[in-house]
Amino acid sequence: MTSPIVEIKGDIDTDDLNPFTMILPQDGHDNDATPQQQQQQLHFLQSINSNVVIRQLPSEGLSFQLWPAATVLVTLLDNTRSGESTPFSELFKRQEKGVSLPLRILELGSGTGVVGIAAAAILGAKVTVTDLPHVLPNIQFNVDANSHVLEQQSGGVDVKALSWGDNQHMEAVGRDYDLILGSDVVYHDHLYDPLINTLRFFLLGGGKKIAFVMAHLRRWKKESAFFKRAKKLFDVQIIHTEPPPDGSRIGVVVYLFTGKR
Repeated sequence: MTSPIVEIKGDIDTDDLNPFTMILPQDGHDNDATPQQQQQQLHFLQSINSNVVIRQLPSEGLSFQLWPAATVLVTLLDNTRSGESTPFSELFKRQEKGVSLPLRILELGSGTGVVGIAAAAILGAKVTVTDLPHVLPNIQFNVDANSHVLEQQSGGVDVKALSWGDNQHMEAVGRDYDLILGSDVVYHDHLYDPLINTLRFFLLGGGKKIAFVMAHLRRWKKESAFFKRAKKLFDVQIIHTEPPPDGSRIGVVVYLFTGKR
């Protein structure tokens, strides 16, 4: 499975091709990156015949870059809307039955916001994207950059701070969601417990049963500690395995987390 992605580095003149450059703010600290420091990528969403454009700021850290697991989730959502059978097909069945329209989705560790933005556009969903406070300006920038396609598809994206395990943040975000998404969120081992506590809050803390769909590219053996702890609280199953890309031994795996019955 591949996703049509075009990378546009900052030192290329794309004004005639990409309206994204026309809305670059002229001031503000979060937008001070030089053309060499920022990269833009176009994700073509075949199901809605539209592009989503995402600004990356690689020099700012991991949260400001696009990663393979995010692309896999975007492509699965796009393929589902196009009529293919994917792990997300059940969502569309629920939509067709008129259950909970529009879908309400929460994304954890949103990074650039690409998954949440794409989900809102593809599904016409109301999505809350979350990350640490210092990451939010770039996410909001990307949301604003895609406001036209979101409006066309009746999707909406809300940007909120969520430090995992922070009760005040979690209460502010609320529990009123149909689905939770995440990609490449199992990374730093010191965040395993805060992430599990966050999942406990959203998956086990309310009266409504919801699921967490997580795309993950395994990098270290230590990540097994996260899954071992998670399986004490949640039913965890693999729902999709992506073939390894050329030159790699492993591909992205998509997991489904639900509260234990």
